[in-house]
Amino acid sequence: MNISIAGTGYVGLVTGVCLAEVGYKVTCFDIDENKVQLMKDGFSPIYEPGLSELMKKNSKQNRLFFTHEPKEAYKDADIIFIAVGTPEQKDGSANLQYVENVAKAIAENVVKDTIVVTKSTVPVGTNDRLKDIIEKHKNHDVKIRIASNPEFLREGTAIYDTFHGDRIVIGAEDSYVIETLEKLYAPLNIPIISTNIRSAEMIKYAANAFLATKISFINEIANICEKVGADVDDVANGIGSDQRIGHQFLRAGIGYGGSCFPKDTKALAQLANHINYDFHLLKSVIEVNNDQRVLLYEKAKELYGSLKGKKVAVLGLAFKPNTDDIREAASLLLIDALKQEEAQIAVYDPIATRHIQHIYGDTLNYMEIPEDALAQADIAFIVTEWDEVKEIPFSTYKQLMKEPVILDGRNCHDIEEAKKEEVTYLSIGREPVYYKAIESYNVENNS
Repeated sequence: MNISIAGTGYVGLVTGVCLAEVGYKVTCFDIDENKVQLMKDGFSPIYEPGLSELMKKNSKQNRLFFTHEPKEAYKDADIIFIAVGTPEQKDGSANLQYVENVAKAIAENVVKDTIVVTKSTVPVGTNDRLKDIIEKHKNHDVKIRIASNPEFLREGTAIYDTFHGDRIVIGAEDSYVIETLEKLYAPLNIPIISTNIRSAEMIKYAANAFLATKISFINEIANICEKVGADVDDVANGIGSDQRIGHQFLRAGIGYGGSCFPKDTKALAQLANHINYDFHLLKSVIEVNNDQRVLLYEKAKELYGSLKGKKVAVLGLAFKPNTDDIREAASLLLIDALKQEEAQIAVYDPIATRHIQHIYGDTLNYMEIPEDALAQADIAFIVTEWDEVKEIPFSTYKQLMKEPVILDGRNCHDIEEAKKEEVTYLSIGREPVYYKAIESYNVENNS
């Protein structure tokens, strides 16, 4: 089978490269000529561990190709995957213009019977809409069948997830499409769930909404734990040991970010509004997460009252480790708040710094190693749990900072270890550790 992929973002490029690795001939299409040339030269436009190596390998073996010409991309394709973005609009709904543009281009350029598979995350009913667009714009007498095949890839482990996923969901209205896609995915040996198209579309949103709910739930529990003297790590372990609940996504912190959970939860809530259904639970999940992402800043304000003139270190900028993605990252809200307070901000991230530079320019101090960010800092904020950050010992904070005040948004360190050190260590949902009385921080600030 000849495979074409429309869109070379995280989903499209990883899907295309991995299908080429399986042995298929894959053509990846993107309208950005510079991006296409970059990929032809063997460079990945996104950071994903192992992706560049697989790109070069399969390009060299003539299984993976790149083009910005829609005719070249679609004319010989047996299966075309739509994997372009569906960014959030102002009202929270998904912007479908890119998906619809791809559907039109496919209709105008295919010259043989083809299966069009939507991997983009789209609201329920979108594939029916795409089918109408394709039929309206077809230039040749060909049969184009539609399917929904949502992705469940995690940034940072997307290649592993492709080959070791829990399930593959295929939504289609006729057996030929399902059988063809089952054959396509057979080499992966992953369980396949077959549904109708609308159920497949809903599965994607429901999965992300449920995971986001678990995150917001444990963060609410963490906030209560701080007030009653409980430890959220112990609580999470206790409830997670129940097989009905499980341990995954029960790690307290400063909320979720990235390209999926924030966008998809709001899109599902907006979809519910469109059908006159008030999704109370999901609205609360979103509200909790919005509050949680500014929690470190609020803790700092409780300590100092004002942060004006304070030198602060922000350790970690990406929304999670092993990616350079800063979309909806907690670091952005923290930096904005610190800038408004007129703090002096030094930032560190092993991968994502260049994206932050595009936003903030020379208003921040960018450090290549975390130790440089910590030098003479009044406060250190742990925002992303990179290994490079987690492995910093308390002794380094004590040695480099004016005074070791550490606000850990990812619970990277052990509370008992913090107690043994002369540090102030505040985390999420756990006992605070103060090197000196909290009142003295505010006294210093007001003096």
